[in-house]
Amino acid sequence: MIHIATSSSPVPSIVFALIALFLLSIVVLLILRYYLPLRTTPAYLLVPVFFALWLPASIVLLVPIDLASNASTEDEATKGIWLPARALLVSWRISYWLTFVLTWFILPILAEYSDAGYREPKDRIMYSLRSNAQYYILVFGSGIVGLVYFFISYGPSFVSLKGLIMALAYCWGLVLAIYLMGHGLVAIPRALIRGASTSKRLRLLQSKAPRLYEKMEDALLNLEDLEVQVSELNKRKTGSARDFQDWIEELSDMCNIPESRPRSVIPRPDNDSRIIPTVVTEKYLADLTRQLIRARHAKSRYIDEWNYLLQDASKTQAILDSAASKKLDFGASAPSSSFFSKLTILTPYTRYLLYCHFIPYFRVFLGGFLALASVCIIWSELIKAALPSLSVIRFTVVHHWTGENGRVGFAGQVIAALWILYMCAAALLSITEVKVWRGRALVRRNTAHESAFWYAGQVARLSVPLSYNFVTFLSPMIYKKTTFYHILGQYVNLTPLGKWFDYLFPIFVLLPVLATLFGLYGRVKRLFGFGVDIVDEDEEAENLSGYGTGSWREGRDLIERELHGTSISAAASSRTGAGARATPILTVPGSSRSERPGARTPFATSPSYHDYDRPTAAARSRNTRAEAEPEEDDNFFTSLSHRFKNTIDTIDAPKWLQDLGDGLKKPKWLGEDNEASGSASASGSANRPRRTDSDIRRWFGGEGRIRL
Repeated sequence: MIHIATSSSPVPSIVFALIALFLLSIVVLLILRYYLPLRTTPAYLLVPVFFALWLPASIVLLVPIDLASNASTEDEATKGIWLPARALLVSWRISYWLTFVLTWFILPILAEYSDAGYREPKDRIMYSLRSNAQYYILVFGSGIVGLVYFFISYGPSFVSLKGLIMALAYCWGLVLAIYLMGHGLVAIPRALIRGASTSKRLRLLQSKAPRLYEKMEDALLNLEDLEVQVSELNKRKTGSARDFQDWIEELSDMCNIPESRPRSVIPRPDNDSRIIPTVVTEKYLADLTRQLIRARHAKSRYIDEWNYLLQDASKTQAILDSAASKKLDFGASAPSSSFFSKLTILTPYTRYLLYCHFIPYFRVFLGGFLALASVCIIWSELIKAALPSLSVIRFTVVHHWTGENGRVGFAGQVIAALWILYMCAAALLSITEVKVWRGRALVRRNTAHESAFWYAGQVARLSVPLSYNFVTFLSPMIYKKTTFYHILGQYVNLTPLGKWFDYLFPIFVLLPVLATLFGLYGRVKRLFGFGVDIVDEDEEAENLSGYGTGSWREGRDLIERELHGTSISAAASSRTGAGARATPILTVPGSSRSERPGARTPFATSPSYHDYDRPTAAARSRNTRAEAEPEEDDNFFTSLSHRFKNTIDTIDAPKWLQDLGDGLKKPKWLGEDNEASGSASASGSANRPRRTDSDIRRWFGGEGRIRL
C-alpha cells in the first residue's frame, strides 16, 4: 500500500480509494444480509439503508484522506493516500448532504411508512407524514429561535440559513453521540475483561436468563391475544367487517390460524367477541395490523436472544467441564449455524488450549488496550479547550512536525481511521444496549423494517458529529486546512455560541462514563422506580447470594431445564406458515424432569410448570377495567409495616423456648405433679392444663375465682 502512494500522481491514490470503497460496499451488503433476507426485502428499504451504512463508512475513510491531502509530508516514501482538492470537495459534498437528507427526511418518513399498517401506499404515506409532523414542528420551532439569532448576528442571507441548519444538526447529533460514546467507552473494555473468566461469564448468563425468559413469555402471550382477536374478527361476516373482508383474510393468513386450533387454555372472564369493536373501521384494522407485525417481530427477537443465550451458556459450561479431561468438544453444530461454525479444524485438545488459555488472556489484553484507548479519548475531550497540545490522539496521528506545522503520513491515516472506528463502535454498541427505543432491535435474518430504518438513521446521524469531533483533537493548524472544516466546521464556529458549544460540551462525556463505571443506572432505577433500561452488569455480578427475583440460581435451573427439555419447533413452524422461514427453535422443560424425586424447585415464571396459568396482557387489562374499585398501591410506610407484620407473624418459636416448660416444674405444694406438667407442655397453648383442688385461687373462694 505504501508503494502505491509513492508516486506524486493522484491516480494510485484514486485507485486505492475506489478499491477501498468497493470493499466497504461488500461489507455493508454482508451486514444487510445478516440482518435482512435480501431476496424478500423490498427495494425501498434496501437502497436507503445501504446508503445510510455505506456513506458513514466512506466518511471514516474520507477523513484520513482529507488530513493527508492537506497536511501531507514532503517525503514521498511516507506520503499517504491523497486526492486533489476538487475531488475532495465533491466527495465531501455528496457524503455530507446525502447523509443529512437521509437522516432528517428520507429514513424517518420511510420508517413510519413501513410501520403504518395500512394497505394502500397513499394511506401509508399520509400516516407517515402525520406521525413525523410533530417532530418536524418541534425541530422547525427550535430552528426559528436559532434563525433569529443568526439573522441578528450576521444579517439575513443564505449563508446564515445554511449555517443555522448545519449547526443545529451537528449540535443535536453531538449531544446524542457524546452520551452513547461515553457509555460504550466503558462497556466495551469491561465486557472483554469480565468475559475472560469463564465462571463469571456463565454466572452473568444465568443472571440474565430469568428476565429474558419472562420477556419472551410475555411476547408469546401478547401475540396469542392478537391472534385470538384476528380469529374472532374473521368470524364476523356481516356489518362493517364485510367491507374489509380481504384485509381481514390477509391478517388471518399472516397469523396462519388453523380451523382446528384448540381454544386457549387461559380462562377468560368475558366473551372473546367483546374485544372486537361494534363498527370495524380502517383505522382499527391498521392499528391491529401494526400491533400484529410488532408482536411477531418481538416474538422472533426474544426467541432468537433466548436461543443465543442457551447456546452461549451450553458452550461456556462445556469449557468449564473440560478442565478435568483437557479435551473440549461442543458437539454437533445446529442446522442454522454458519459455515465457519460447522467447520472443524481443531482437535479437542487444541480447542481446549484455545478456549481455556489463549482466548481468556487475549480478552484481558484486548480489554486493557481498549481501556487505555478509552482513557486517551476521554482525556482528549477534557483538555481539548484548555490544553489542546496535551492531546494524546494528536501525537498518535501526526508523526511529522516541521516547526508548528504537522504532517500526516500513511501510518497516521491508519491510526486516525482506527480511532474513528472505535469511537463510532462505542456509540453504536450503546444503541443496542440502551433499551429505550420502543422495542426496536436487530434480529438475525428477521429484523423489522421499521427497526432497520431506525438503526440505519442512527448510524448516519452519529457518524458526522463523531468524525468532526475527532478532527478537533488535532492541532488547529492541521484541521482548519481540511475540506471537512470548510464544509462543516466553519458553520459550527460561525458564532461564539457554536464555537464554545463545540469545545465545552464534550466535557460532559464524564456523565455517562461515571454512570456506567459505578453502576448509577441501577441505583437511580431502584431509588425512583424508573430509569434508562440498561442491563446493569454490576448489579447482576454482585448478586452473589443467588436468591430473589431473577437470581443466577433461578437462571441456572431454567437453563438446565431448557437444554434438557422437549422441542416444540414443529408448533412454532406451523404458526409461521408452510412457506415462511422457520423461526428459531423454542424449547420447554420436559415433564419427566420435574416429576423426579429431588428435582429442583421450578422457576416461578416458567410456562412449563404452570401451563400458562397466568393471564395474558389483554386479560389482565380487562380484569383491571372490570373492577369497580381498583386497589390503590400502598405507600412506602404502609408496605414497610406490612412486611414487618408478616415477618413477625411467621417467626417460629425456637426449640430452646419450646423445651423450657419441660425443665421448669411447679412445686408440690401447688399440687402440680409431673404427669400434669408433662401433659400440659405436650398439649401446648391449645389445651389448657386441668385445674386441681390445690389451686392457689381456691384459698380465696370455692371455684377458683377471687372473692373479696
